[in-house]
Amino acid sequence: MAWEDRTPFDAIETQFSVTHDEVVKIMRENLAKSSFNLWRKRVRGRKTKHSGLRDFKVGRHHSYDQNKHK
Repeated sequence: MAWEDRTPFDAIETQFSVTHDEVVKIMRENLAKSSFNLWRKRVRGRKTKHSGLRDFKVGRHHSYDQNKHK
């Protein structure tokens, strides 16, 4: 969930009781240094990762074709 850009840290905390700082620590310990640095650069200040920065309250977009049963 932390790797996914659209999942806010608040959702991770709600579901797993893991704070933002703990997520960063977990990612630092489990990713290669270069991968961790790229991830931090990508999510730092990103509106979709920080609920307080979002200008919308609705959840993520789902494709019309998503979960269609044939």
